[in-house]
Amino acid sequence: MLASSIRSKKLDLRLSPADKRTLEAAASACSRSLSDFVRDSALSRADEMLADRRTFILSKAKWAEFQAALDAPTRRTPRMQRLLTEPGFFDADPSSPASEKR
Repeated sequence: MLASSIRSKKLDLRLSPADKRTLEAAASACSRSLSDFVRDSALSRADEMLADRRTFILSKAKWAEFQAALDAPTRRTPRMQRLLTEPGFFDADPSSPASEKR
């Protein structure tokens, strides 16, 4: 077992009795211990929260290339222009005959 995967730290939570029952029921439903269920659920949520905040490292040349791409003017493409200007599903006129069929 890797040193980084040894569980040696403890985390205490204060829960209402109803919250604890809910977590116990969920853990039981997937045949897991409460501790494993809460740890895995919390780590999964943490990964979701941090997904777009991860650090990435670029060489000076790649960083300059990245900055140039961000600073460059946008390219106009017919398909993108059409997508941005045509009405969307939720933009339909509520008084139109098509919306009355819903």
